[in-house]
Amino acid sequence: MKINALMIDEIDNVVTCVEEVSKGSDVFYRKGDEILSLKAEENIPYCHKIALKDFAKGDEVIKYGEMLGKTLEPISKGHWVYDKNIYSVPRDYDSEMIDLTGGKR
Repeated sequence: MKINALMIDEIDNVVTCVEEVSKGSDVFYRKGDEILSLKAEENIPYCHKIALKDFAKGDEVIKYGEMLGKTLEPISKGHWVYDKNIYSVPRDYDSEMIDLTGGKR
């Protein structure tokens, strides 16, 4: 068993394949102290994402512990997650900022 995908944050629902993965191959990744796996249901290119769960249309895709975007269509576990089936969602960064001035802006 060789790790061939990376989970950046334990809440991520996708992992990034660090080598090209062929349909039917196992994808191994580390989640904390566990090594987990899933079967690739289609070819996954090098440095692309694979779904760790079934997504419905409009579900959030989480990578780096942050929302990367939302799904344009259902994506099944083990399938390729890429720019043709997800879209970016603008963020309101001002509302996410931490006020370090003690309330004085």
